[in-house]
Amino acid sequence: MFRLSDLRGQPVVLAFYPADWSPVCSDQLSLYQAIAYEFEIYDAAVVGISVDGVWCHRAFAETRGLSFPLLSDFEPKGAVSREYGAYRASEGVSERALFVLDRTGAIEWREVVPPEENPGADGILRALEGLTARSPS
Repeated sequence: MFRLSDLRGQPVVLAFYPADWSPVCSDQLSLYQAIAYEFEIYDAAVVGISVDGVWCHRAFAETRGLSFPLLSDFEPKGAVSREYGAYRASEGVSERALFVLDRTGAIEWREVVPPEENPGADGILRALEGLTARSPS
């Protein structure tokens, strides 16, 4: 079980994605692992979310060397994705959507891209930098 409230007090990157093992999802999440040090600069937690099951996530994370949690939005299917407006009902998968939450859990930034597009990390890093710029010293 995972509760987003457990991460209060630090920025959070929610990365909704369509499916483990797809080429674009693999590249996107591997990128986030490769630049984990960038997220650490901002004390930001990264969380991946798709409708794939727990065992699929485990195999995918182990194969890709992912150290951040992958959450299963499997049952009820897409419930969390729907709450964030990030569910592709026609295909039964999460959208490729990124959210940056501030230290209180409020959505600071959001981006949804087509499933075949890797959104990279530039927007995330700009949003995290903006949070830092507004934080009291």
